[in-house]
Amino acid sequence: MRGPTDTRDLFHRTSTHLRRLLPFDSAVWAATDPETGLVTAPMLVENLGAGERCADYWESELLEENVLPFRDLARASVPAAGLRAATGDLPARSARFRRLLGSQGVDDELRAVLRVGDRPWAVVSLFRMRGGPPFGPAETTLLAGLSGPLAARVRRFARPSASGGATGAADAPAPGLVLFDPAGEPTSINEEARQYLAQLPEGPSVPSQLGLRLPIWVVAAALQARAIAQGRDRAGGARVRIRTVDGRWLTCHASCLSGPAGQPGPVALVIEPAAAADRAVLIAEAYGLTPRELEITQLITRGLPTTEIASALFISPHTVRDHIKAVFGKAEVSTRGELVARLFAEHYRPGEG
Repeated sequence: MRGPTDTRDLFHRTSTHLRRLLPFDSAVWAATDPETGLVTAPMLVENLGAGERCADYWESELLEENVLPFRDLARASVPAAGLRAATGDLPARSARFRRLLGSQGVDDELRAVLRVGDRPWAVVSLFRMRGGPPFGPAETTLLAGLSGPLAARVRRFARPSASGGATGAADAPAPGLVLFDPAGEPTSINEEARQYLAQLPEGPSVPSQLGLRLPIWVVAAALQARAIAQGRDRAGGARVRIRTVDGRWLTCHASCLSGPAGQPGPVALVIEPAAAADRAVLIAEAYGLTPRELEITQLITRGLPTTEIASALFISPHTVRDHIKAVFGKAEVSTRGELVARLFAEHYRPGEG
């Protein structure tokens, strides 16, 4: 049998097999930006309708005091936990349960962060409806054990694809802009934002008065901006990178503007092609490169020989060669030319910075 073809296929196959070992009634699987932990494409929602309550779920996750927020699981020694187990069988202690899960008939939630090291590449929530037993310790251990292996697969799918073209400065539209009022409702949008949104893959979305549905990944970035304005500890900022249907990367970043008397005002959300430096960091994450290995790789793309790289970084040529050997192993190449082609050729075009 062929392996998964992309992250969404991985989610679907894993969910199907996992249900046989760890029964659950519904589930949400979502890729995340490894720097900020915010959800990005793709997202798989199973047996929860069309994901109509997704925006409410992530609003609660980002703006309310909850038990087991994903940001805490990302740093926990065990990256999975059950809601009933964590609350002493009192799930109503969590705002997420009081506001959403309880009214939807959910009895327990088992959630996990899929991570490599300290980088979250995806999150998953498994739900059992009323009448089913709570998730037990063995089931939590099983899901936690899948965190690293599944995250490594998701990370691999984030690598550059041969079909993914570059969006150079010459053909990229101006930045897209979406404005949200202080209550989180979208109020205005420019044509460039509409163009970018049309390039995003299908997934859960919410209706708006702007004549289009907004993907949950965009809505989550705006919610994150509000969370930051309210003083919540959300490392990484309100920023997420999203892959388009043709393999290009967009950056979506939001900030909360100041209103009268310093009160939180509207949220401005900008969508634009990911800058070269931003893509380089994402590529480094996808291949597991260290910051030093990324520095050396970027200098290799400029054509610098080993001695000049060593001089530029104030390290020995021997150390440079050791780093290059490590990079070759991670990128599965054997020459500098192959390395540049694999990691950067589709991203660095004439006219790009």
